[in-house]
Amino acid sequence: MTYTELVANIKSYTENYETEFAASIPVFVTQAETRIYNTVQIPPLRKNVTGIVSTNNKYLSCPLDFLSVFSFAVIDATGRFEYLLNKDVNFMRAAYPSPTTTGIPQYYSLFGPMVASSVISDELSFIVAPTPDAQYDVELHYYYYPESITVATDGRTWLGDNYSPVLLYGALVEAYTYMKGEQDMMAYYQKKFDDALMQLNRLGTGLERGDAYRDGQAKIKVNP
Repeated sequence: MTYTELVANIKSYTENYETEFAASIPVFVTQAETRIYNTVQIPPLRKNVTGIVSTNNKYLSCPLDFLSVFSFAVIDATGRFEYLLNKDVNFMRAAYPSPTTTGIPQYYSLFGPMVASSVISDELSFIVAPTPDAQYDVELHYYYYPESITVATDGRTWLGDNYSPVLLYGALVEAYTYMKGEQDMMAYYQKKFDDALMQLNRLGTGLERGDAYRDGQAKIKVNP
């Protein structure tokens, strides 16, 4: 489903073609996308970037669109990947109380916004421990919000192309909230949205995380 088709369906389902309502449709859609992306973990929510940790510098800025970590690895001089363990800052301070204790990093934590020239950044940063004893390449897989279908150049996204019901019914819930619609219809669309989320979750955290070779084929038990 393209964005043009989605907008047409929202207007048709709600039977609302008012200009003010139409102008608010992008908000309905982006709110629905946010709810979906925070409920179901699907592969399009993951991104990969590479960077560098510098010698004697244990801090590293997060990407601007960073939400949470999927995996974080340091690459040593031989090209070997060393995956860091997530710990809280208290553990790292206690384990490595002196910043002069150096080595290849083993742990990481979200440290919070950095302060530059007395200005606190809105973006998060990482702290690693021990303090890097050399410059290392790092590879970060992380979760982020994909580009919204409302601003996609071709009006298409993975969600719209592969499982549009969850996007449609999520937007309709937001639209009916805006319209202060009747409670029975609100409950109906919420139920449809919840059902669609459950089906998408089966795909995102079920089927896409296994295969028939390891898990066996899905089957329904047949009583004799």
